[in-house]
Amino acid sequence: MTATADPEAGADTTSEWQQRIEGEWHGRPSLFDAQGNHVGYEHVVRASVVEDGVSRYWMRTNLEGSGPLRNRFELGADFDFGIVDSDQNRVYCGPDFYGTGQPYGFFVEANYYSPGWQADLRTWNQVLPDGVTQVYSSVLHDGWAVCAVFNGVYKRTLDHETNPETQTFVDEWIAAETRRGSIPQVLPTKEAGAWTGTLSVEDAETQTTVGQTDVRIDHEPLSLLRARQRVTWQGALDRSYTLERYRDGARVQYDGPDVFGNAVSYGRALFTTQHLMGADARGVEKIRGREFLLDPQTRDLSIVWQLLSGERTTHFVHGLLTWEPAA
Repeated sequence: MTATADPEAGADTTSEWQQRIEGEWHGRPSLFDAQGNHVGYEHVVRASVVEDGVSRYWMRTNLEGSGPLRNRFELGADFDFGIVDSDQNRVYCGPDFYGTGQPYGFFVEANYYSPGWQADLRTWNQVLPDGVTQVYSSVLHDGWAVCAVFNGVYKRTLDHETNPETQTFVDEWIAAETRRGSIPQVLPTKEAGAWTGTLSVEDAETQTTVGQTDVRIDHEPLSLLRARQRVTWQGALDRSYTLERYRDGARVQYDGPDVFGNAVSYGRALFTTQHLMGADARGVEKIRGREFLLDPQTRDLSIVWQLLSGERTTHFVHGLLTWEPAA
């Protein structure tokens, strides 16, 4: 099934997001149950293409695993659905997904329904600054309740069908993602250090980039389960807050002094809600985010923070933070 491009964009143009995701993307997302337990993998090759002015998205999947989620998510065919291509609202027109997605720079937030999986999905796709790495997650819901999570990291190719070197690279990448996929996000427990980097700041209302902010997360382990973090933003948005975090299996608690909330990790991806207690001590501002530990050895973090004032989204802040051990 296909759909025509957004008529306001013109028949011969594609959106900036569409241009950023051209080519084939290769990954092996992991499958987790609602409690954060790893239960399988899905080998995926996918592409979003424009042919004769018509946009279409396809996914070739191979699910491996066991238990009730294997029965539920075994589709028996490739996914295929049409797209109305736009930098404001990407509309998914079926037959395999129905919904919309909104791009914010190199990040897109989407919400759609899968008749085959009988689930409502909230999907976050983030293209990293190198342009060839995409961090993916889909949180699947029955109503408002989480029933499963897929997440993983993809690499882009433009010549996979014809280039043996590219084929070898993809095989090695899939093997590496298989090794990393089930590893839970456990931050350093006996080593202090900091994550630093420059993140892009997107205005939620206009879906435009309004600048960058330099972020630093100072990490101080207090025990094998507890750590103190001091977080500073400087640039297009300025923030400064301190939190203590406690890990209990896949669950994380934020216990003040400036942040209260909790999170759940599904493998390397931590899905977090943080209430920021400002000078008024009322917690009007909060973060709903995904913090993805790309490689437990390098400890680099892919960040997406949805910044809210009350229940109104004001900004998306996203990018890559790299780990530096304390001297």
